[in-house]
Formats: sequence, C-alpha cells, structure tokens
Amino acid sequence: MEDESLKKAIRKDSNGSANGNGKANGGGDGEITLKPKMTLVNGVTVIVGSIIGSGIFVSPTGVLINTGSVNMSLIVWVISGLFSMVGAYCYAELGTMIKKSGADYAYIMETFGPFLAFIRLWIECMIVRPCSQAIVALTFSVYVLKPFFPECQPPEDAARLLAVCCILVLTFVNCWDVKWATAVQDIFTYAKLLALFIIIGAGAYFLFRGHTEYFTFDNTKTEVTSLALSFYSGLFAYNGWNYLNFIIEELKDPVKNLPRAIAISCTLVTVVYVFTNISFYTVLSPEEVLGSQAVAVTFAERVFGVFAWTIPVFVALSTFGAVNGILLTSSRLFYAGACEGQMPEILTMIQIQRLTPTPAVLIMALLSMLYLTVSDIFALINYVGFATWLSIGVAVLCLPWLRWAQPNLPRPIKVNLIFPIFYLIATVFVTVVPMIASPVETGYGVLMILTSIPVYCIFVAWRNKPKWFNHTMGGFTQCLQKLMMVVRPKQSKN
Repeated sequence: MEDESLKKAIRKDSNGSANGNGKANGGGDGEITLKPKMTLVNGVTVIVGSIIGSGIFVSPTGVLINTGSVNMSLIVWVISGLFSMVGAYCYAELGTMIKKSGADYAYIMETFGPFLAFIRLWIECMIVRPCSQAIVALTFSVYVLKPFFPECQPPEDAARLLAVCCILVLTFVNCWDVKWATAVQDIFTYAKLLALFIIIGAGAYFLFRGHTEYFTFDNTKTEVTSLALSFYSGLFAYNGWNYLNFIIEELKDPVKNLPRAIAISCTLVTVVYVFTNISFYTVLSPEEVLGSQAVAVTFAERVFGVFAWTIPVFVALSTFGAVNGILLTSSRLFYAGACEGQMPEILTMIQIQRLTPTPAVLIMALLSMLYLTVSDIFALINYVGFATWLSIGVAVLCLPWLRWAQPNLPRPIKVNLIFPIFYLIATVFVTVVPMIASPVETGYGVLMILTSIPVYCIFVAWRNKPKWFNHTMGGFTQCLQKLMMVVRPKQSKN
C-alpha cells in the first residue's frame, strides 16, 4: 500500500498528497511539507547548541596569541559577541521579511539573483558545512576515547570510525523526526551549558579569593593585522548565530520567536564565553593557556582533582550536540538550494511518513563522512573561512539594498540602518586584513570559490540539456524516491 501511495504521489508530480484520499501518512492535515514544530525554547537551543561546540573548551588560544594580553583578549571576546548580536539583529529583519529556509542563501537569491546565491550555496554546502561537521565529529570521538588512552592521543583510525558512528546515529535521528532532533539539541545544549557554568562557578570562587594577577594589558599587540586576526578567531567561536534562520519554515510563529531566540541566545553565549575566559585566567597563566591543547581540561586538572575526568565527558557531549545542530540546519540549506533549482531535484523531497527532508540529511551526512577520509580537513576550513564571513556580509548588505530597491516589502521588524552599516564596515576589516596577512591561504580559498562557476554554467544556467540526460536524471530521481519514500512538498506561498 505504501509503495502504491508513493507511485500515485509521483504520478501527480508530487504536488498533491501521498495517497488517493489526499492524506499524508503521518501528516495529519494531508499536506506533505515541512511542519513548524519548533518552539521558542527549541530555537534558543538550536542557536546556543550550534555556537557552543568544542572551541571554548578546547582551545581559546587564538585570541590570546593575536592580542598578547589577557585584558585585551577579554575585550575582543566581548566585542566579538556584540558584533555577532548586530549581525543577528540584521538577520531578524531579513528572516521575518523573507520567510524561506536557507538563511543568507535565500536572502542573496532574493536580492542579488541566482549566480551570487549559488556561489554561497556551493562553498557552504560542498566544503564549509560538511568539513565543519567532520571536524566536530572527530573532536567528539577523540574526547570519548581519551579516557582509554590517558597518556597518548587515541588511534587516528579509531577516532575516525567513531566519528562516522556519531554522524550515522544523528543522521537517523534527523531523518526520523524533527522533534527527536530538537530534543537531542535541547538535552546536549543543557549539558554543555552546565559544564560551562561549573567552570564559571569555580572561576568565581578563585576570583573572589583574589586571584587576579593575570588580568593585565602587559604585552598587548597593537598591529592592525594582529587585531584583525584576533577578531577572526573570536568570531569563529561565535559562528552559528544565524543557524536558526536556515530552518525558519519549521519555527512556530517566526515573526515573534525568531528575534526573541536570537536576542536570548546571543546574549547568553556572549556572557558565558566572557565569564568562562575570566575563569580560565583566574587559575592559568597566559603561558599555560598558550601551551595547552585543551584549556578546559588543563583547568579541570588544576581545580577539580579526581573529578577532572568530567570535563572531557562534557566536551564530548558538547560536540555531539554541535554535530546535531550542524546536520539539522545544513540539510535545510541543501533543501532550500534544491527548491530554487540549484541542487538536484531529489533534495527538495520530504519523507511521506516522517515529514523530514531525508535526502538532504543523507547527502549532508555522506559528504561529512567523505571528508573524514581527507588527511587535513582543517586546512580546507582555513582556506574558505574568509569566504564565510564575506558571504554573511553580503547577506547583511541585502538589508539596506532591499530598503532602497523594494521599500514596500512587509517588514515585521525594521532595523535601524546604523546597525547593518556598522556590520558591513567591520566585515570589511575582518575579511580584508587577514587576506593581506595570509595571501597563500586566501589564494587557495579563491580557487575553491572559482570552482563554482563551471558547475553553475553547466548544471544551473544551461537549461536546454539533451533529452537523454533529462530522461536519465528523471529515472534516477524516481528510483531514489521509491527507495526513500519521498515526494516533493506543496510549495508554501511566502
């Protein structure tokens, strides 16, 4: 019966229902589409869980290396948080005005057209997101295995295999039910916040006992390139503040809940990050922080004694939640690109029983596992890191541009133009200066970006493809539909 229902859905061009009576299995109202199941709390945990990964636990040294002093590094952490809040505030207007999944991809598509949008989509989907997920999953596996290898690093092959298991488990969860995925995000976000609050509490104890000797401006670096690179490191730790915009179609009452979730999340993360860093420096000297591969673990060994093993456990929980957040939001980026005709048609489709974008989740998982076979996946992220912030800057540019080009668009939230202008000026500083300081890495990143041009020309811009090609792709798509029990959703009217 299910196979027959799917065949009927395919014959109806996947725009109707999954069976003859117009009822989708599990759909409730007969419409196969992504459902708004996420509450405000879910939205907050998606953002907080996506931002807080392994970085604040493992290595907050990048900011200290480039600032030279503890006090200056704390200032950078505060400014980075405020900068992220400004960007998130601008995204609140864009997200409530253009209520499509895909976030900055959707905004660039609406404002500047398909070519620039595809460049953003290509870099994010094919390199940045799967690489990020592979790295975080690898960090998760290393910390899970660390208690079994206390005197040395865990075997690389074992870590990669465990990372694959982590991705597979979360792929199943995200394919099964959005509520399951958000429940995982909620639980593991609370776990990582608990760990950080424990560190902050311990730091407050030492701070009140007068351990303030390391809070100075001694050795502060004043070079412009060093300051820019310090902000680059700080902003990388805040990366993820825009992830809720990627799944806005699944958020209940987005006009009200999106800005609230952004405000709560960014404020909470900024406060937690700054106080966590203060706690580290109440116990550890700048030299100890710079010499440590895992600052939180070193801190725990000095403070918690026999209970120091709890911090690696919390790091593992933190990274597990971060992998889930990346998978949950990134799959919607594939889905949004496919809905615009810039990704294979199969990625637009929804599982008829679970109402989840199963093909998009699976392709994200497969790409991530593919990158786990690469020897130096960290280098790929470094090569295109500047492109990520540049594209977010282009998305923020959409806000003043649309104010001028389409002033009559409904704007439930209207941001003062001072905020996007400030953000754009800061983005130029944060992206251009590191490009000058690291021309080789920038060159590799530009080459990666340029690979999107032939792909766009052949697979997107070229409309009149041979009939045999279209027939073959159509048959392949139908085979995948039957295999995964998926159909195209009814398009929403936004």
